[in-house]
Amino acid sequence: MRFIAFDLETTGTVPGVDQIVEIGAVRIVDGQVDAVFSTLVNPLKSIPPGASAVNGITDDMVLGKPLIQDLLPSFAEFCADDIMVAHNAPFDAQFLTSDIKKHETPAPRGVIIDTLPLARKVFPGLPNYKLGTLVQHLKIPSAGFHRAEEDSTYCGKLFLEMIKRISIGGKAPAIENLVALTGKPESRFPQIIRQPKQLDFLSGL
Repeated sequence: MRFIAFDLETTGTVPGVDQIVEIGAVRIVDGQVDAVFSTLVNPLKSIPPGASAVNGITDDMVLGKPLIQDLLPSFAEFCADDIMVAHNAPFDAQFLTSDIKKHETPAPRGVIIDTLPLARKVFPGLPNYKLGTLVQHLKIPSAGFHRAEEDSTYCGKLFLEMIKRISIGGKAPAIENLVALTGKPESRFPQIIRQPKQLDFLSGL
């Protein structure tokens, strides 16, 4: 099985208002990490102390780092049409979608799978379904949380563990069955065809 596990760190919780400060993604092929995409992002605004307290990312760390519009094309190329997996995926997907639309950039083409509702089905009865709780429950080795590359790696390992538990005869479920198990409709990033920006003085010609 081949998929991309991804995670973001942001300045807050509101897409289109708050900004991405870190993207992490790991490509997993046949249970092993095949490649990593990991970068800080300059949000062009000060990171609130509350956000820094969670993820440890400060203004000094993002100073001079690439802008999101310059990173999204390479992120889309990295992900291509692989399955996209994230924990509480709508949060991350909404942030990326906001920037994809704003900057009219390429986007990953694969279906998005949310490990949060899957975990509720596969591991009933846990006190909560935070990524850290699930990692501890599964005894996945961990050092810290709330950095994008690390959390995407944990998410990928969590997804693999769930696939093992719901596979039949060693065969992973079809994507449509995984989507159905989440209880949500299929979701993908928008694919935008960038329109040329016509100069005002040409508009009357």
